[in-house]
Amino acid sequence: MIRTLCAAVLVTACSLSAPAPAFAADPSPRPKPSSSPAAPDGDCAPATAPPPESAPPTSVNTLRQAYFCVLDNYYGGPALDSRELLKNALAAYTQDLMRRGADRADLQLPALTGGRDTDWAAFAKVLGTGDPAALRAAITGMVAGLHDNHARWERPSPPPEGGPAGTGIVGVSALQGPRLDPAARPPLFITRVLPGSPAAKADIRPGDIVVKVNGIPPFFGDKVNQGFVDAVAADPVRITLKRPTTGRIRTVELKEGPITRQPPAVTSRTLPGGVAYVQLPGFYEGAADQVIAKLKDTPKAVVLDLRGNGGGSPREVTRLLGAFAHGKVTSYFCPSKGDCVPNRTDDSVPLLGLRLVVLTDRGCASACEDFSAAVRGNGLGTLVGTRTAGAVSGPAAAFLLDDGSVLLLPRVRHLGPDREIIDTIGVPVDHHAPLTALDLATGRDPGVAKALSLL
Repeated sequence: MIRTLCAAVLVTACSLSAPAPAFAADPSPRPKPSSSPAAPDGDCAPATAPPPESAPPTSVNTLRQAYFCVLDNYYGGPALDSRELLKNALAAYTQDLMRRGADRADLQLPALTGGRDTDWAAFAKVLGTGDPAALRAAITGMVAGLHDNHARWERPSPPPEGGPAGTGIVGVSALQGPRLDPAARPPLFITRVLPGSPAAKADIRPGDIVVKVNGIPPFFGDKVNQGFVDAVAADPVRITLKRPTTGRIRTVELKEGPITRQPPAVTSRTLPGGVAYVQLPGFYEGAADQVIAKLKDTPKAVVLDLRGNGGGSPREVTRLLGAFAHGKVTSYFCPSKGDCVPNRTDDSVPLLGLRLVVLTDRGCASACEDFSAAVRGNGLGTLVGTRTAGAVSGPAAAFLLDDGSVLLLPRVRHLGPDREIIDTIGVPVDHHAPLTALDLATGRDPGVAKALSLL
């Protein structure tokens, strides 16, 4: 399991019920690992097969693969300065050594010219045989230096023995996509708890306000406490909570325990006036057809709840949009060189003829933002809630390195239907209707209420 902030902040099993990776090129489940490793001395290769069950340790060659893979396959690769990549790699490498008391007196950045091949040769000479742990840190630092929310490096880990485990808290406010939102304001509160989990057994409920975790508050004044992330990775974890309906404050010690895997699913119900309400947790494979099936007998309007939707497949986005309009440009994918390619509604989908209100929040990321921007930009409906996450760089392709790790890199850049940049900015809403802790605790939903008033 990939440890995102969602998994670290109170949650050790967030991805168990989450959709496919945001804006993934292929959101289908990964097959079981094979025993065939990648060519140890070759270039990075598209990950058409799963990572091997066993692979050699991370080496200088692994870092070399990652370095050239970024330059050759990342959409911004042609414009990158190879010196910056290597500087970021060595900075992370030396910091890892220092943390372990293993710094080397001979380790410094060589004179670099900006020539990718000659710079690598000089850099590799300085590293020598390399330290595997520090090399892993170097790859992480190099990829982080791209400042791209869809570029990351993953080391597959075996599934836990005995099945998934965690606290069962799988949703908290103040998230921007999978990370703490720097624009968030207090309080931080719980939005979802898995039934039967350790958190549910401890009577932790949606709406409970997180006062402290292991003694660390989530906010300093009205600003997000970035140190909070590191404070919540312990097991067990002590959480001080306040119940908004009663004001009661208590401290609970949670230990990870068995959690039932919940596959993503579309849910629906009928609202007053015959309006359909459909909640879509992610644009996973088949999600569009599931939503369309829920709406076939709807007479006039739908409230589509995309709050907390972490993204998924661009194909599902264009297919679902095809149920509301035909002949529309939904977004653009732009390579580093050449013309942008328009994405269009899937006009093979029959039109539903329904009025549409979309509920969004800061957890609506990537493909969710692609959908929301297309709705707003093409006048297909009204957006209610809060601005989306601003985490929609572009679909990520996977590349296999020789140690069995996977490098995810966007090969194109995403632009909205009006060629606007949404990444880092998000999609604004037409009507602001945030969900509060008290709303969750009492069962109120201002977003749904506003949607019904508009319909």
